[in-house]
Amino acid sequence: MAIPGSITPSKQLEDVRYEIRGRLARRAHELELLGYEIISLNIGNPGVFGFRTPETMRLAIIENLSASEAYCTQKGVFPAREAVVMQQQNRGVMDAAADTVFIGNGVSELIDLSLRALLNPGDEVLIPSPDYPLWTAATVLNGGRAVHYPCPESSGFQPDLEALEALITPRTRALVIINPNNPTGAVYSRECLTKMVELAERHGLVVMSDEIYDQMIYDDAEFVPVATLCHDTLCATFSGLSKVYRACGYRVGWISFSGALDRSEDYLTAMDLLSALRLCSNVPGQWAVQTALGGYQSIQKLCSPGGRLFESRQAVIDGVAASPFLSVVKPHGAMYGFIGVNSKVFPDFDDEEFAMELLEHQHVLIAPGSSFNTQYRDHFRITTLPDVDTLTEVFRRMNVVLEHMAAKPPRLGLARNVNEAAS
Repeated sequence: MAIPGSITPSKQLEDVRYEIRGRLARRAHELELLGYEIISLNIGNPGVFGFRTPETMRLAIIENLSASEAYCTQKGVFPAREAVVMQQQNRGVMDAAADTVFIGNGVSELIDLSLRALLNPGDEVLIPSPDYPLWTAATVLNGGRAVHYPCPESSGFQPDLEALEALITPRTRALVIINPNNPTGAVYSRECLTKMVELAERHGLVVMSDEIYDQMIYDDAEFVPVATLCHDTLCATFSGLSKVYRACGYRVGWISFSGALDRSEDYLTAMDLLSALRLCSNVPGQWAVQTALGGYQSIQKLCSPGGRLFESRQAVIDGVAASPFLSVVKPHGAMYGFIGVNSKVFPDFDDEEFAMELLEHQHVLIAPGSSFNTQYRDHFRITTLPDVDTLTEVFRRMNVVLEHMAAKPPRLGLARNVNEAAS
């Protein structure tokens, strides 16, 4: 109940969630102020876990500080945009051009701008479930309707293509693809991506491909740039420095548009207008883009056997395998594990209750699975960024909480339902 005369927030926020930095994270901060050490696994933030941005990128910023004091063009400094073009062309996207690349304050800002330029009230956007919740939030905040297409665990979190096509209506404007996927770590097959693009082209949908983890892949997984498959519709490829280059704080991301550019002039003009309204993105960080994309790709060593990310991912897989309560689809990309809880042992499991119990009693912060817009509540996401010893300790603490929960009698309502079913 609002206090009379109180300032109330916009109603547009009623359906916006971002639990990754929500109630649980606020409680974790309160516990830290009380002196507790919290192992924070709720967010993929490499710098917190000792990963460093390559030195050449830091030097590129320092050497160009004198050229960073004025606004740059709203699309971004030319060397950064040209470096994105070179990367895209090296991948086979031959119609990439500097004039259709926009640099932003991280991919987050560009998700918002690209949807704002596209959507009218009531327009629909197809978004995977589980998703990275910013896509859903940005759709809602820009007057659209987020329609979630299922990516079932039973199929390795690959999209259900039949279910996806059945969700398309005359109001559908865009298809969002997150590959490698956050939160599941799934890397979509070439066949799957080809069929998704064909579907988008058949229905005239803009393809928005979030590829921020593009080089963070493991084992024999193949990353396929969606833009190489798009020809008869507009493709917006999103990427940036935050994850692969461990430079979250630089806040540098980009969109590269390709595909049906000749039919997209008005939309690109709208993007240019919105970019101009915020003048430009952070200038110093943009000078690191050319060095990052053109230099030694250290991420490949980190993700290979013996590399820290590879070994930490294996520690998550091993930790789950050693637990009688947990399961996981092996992540083939990104920096997360989307972990399931045994529903036979915990038929009334609630991911938010578990996350709070784990935080309060074992001082480990995770992200509940339902915060990634799932219809189920028996999963949670952790980042695989900590070292092996830390992750081993995390799973020990998780099992303490789960063993305690398993020893509790079933809830009264659940027991009544079981007895009624038996009779």
